[in-house]
Amino acid sequence: MYLLRDARKGDLKGLGALAAALDSVNLPDDERALAEILERSCRSFQGRIRDPLRRAYVFVLEEARTGRLAGTSMLIAQHGTHDSPCAFFQVSTREHYSSTLDRHFKHQVLSIGYHFDGPSEIGGLVVSPSDRGGPEQPGKQLSFARFLYLAMFPERFRDVVLAELMPPLAGGKSPFWESCGKRFTGLEYPEADKLSRENKEFIQQLFPPGEIYATLLPPRVRRALGAVGPATEPVKRMLEAIGFRYASRVDPFDGGPHYEAPTNAIAPVRAFRRARVSAAPLSPAAAERPKLVGLARPTGRARFRAVRAPARFEGEEVLLTPEARERLEVLPGDRVGVVPLDL
Repeated sequence: MYLLRDARKGDLKGLGALAAALDSVNLPDDERALAEILERSCRSFQGRIRDPLRRAYVFVLEEARTGRLAGTSMLIAQHGTHDSPCAFFQVSTREHYSSTLDRHFKHQVLSIGYHFDGPSEIGGLVVSPSDRGGPEQPGKQLSFARFLYLAMFPERFRDVVLAELMPPLAGGKSPFWESCGKRFTGLEYPEADKLSRENKEFIQQLFPPGEIYATLLPPRVRRALGAVGPATEPVKRMLEAIGFRYASRVDPFDGGPHYEAPTNAIAPVRAFRRARVSAAPLSPAAAERPKLVGLARPTGRARFRAVRAPARFEGEEVLLTPEARERLEVLPGDRVGVVPLDL
């Protein structure tokens, strides 16, 4: 059994190994940046950041027997503020017709836009290659842990949730950036990506304020606009299954699609239930479908813990197996949150 929990400062080395597999804005392959992300997450779980919308939470999936980190994910309370706006290209269509030539064209058009009062965001999902797949569904556990926490504390988050998905890349480079962003900034993709983590001013100043016709881009770049890479395809299908939809927006750096959903329309959030742990244990052989069961504590070393385990509701109580109770460190009467995983 894996244990899902809040990330701690001592997880820096394990997170570094996971970040090397992704190296994204949310989970950069940079020790100093990762240390800052961990510090912010610890302060967020502890409530030491006064404004809830400035908080960002890092979850880790720990192999229970060894303590090895098998994966991580993030939940950002608000992506897009006055100080650090969320930049994107709005994707639309323009039609042109010439009666003289009797020719009609439909052009895909990109318009730069910004969120200064943006949505909550899920991101930074990475599973160690040795743990991917299998009946334990580690990726789904890490993904749903964010929705479980969001459902526990809806007042801390926005009423829309954003997911920025990874597009196909070529040798670590973004074909879209090479054809578009680089021409306006003179920066290489890794350099621009790293700079955007700290300051997005150059996007507002150097990107054109009007429209860019995607017709001018190479055909292979146009075809990949708003698409996802093979490794991200399962994530896209999972998000679509629980209520997320393409928002007709793409990332201005790599052309990856933005998916969104109203918070209260996300399937695991809708299905969330609270219950008290029953004094009666659930038999390990009980034919119950596994659910994600978790709790959050205001004090102590572990501020959030969750496990994938069979669970049965009986009135206002939930029956858990002895192993699940031990991993969660709960006693009869403790309140837990539960979301189904078979959505």
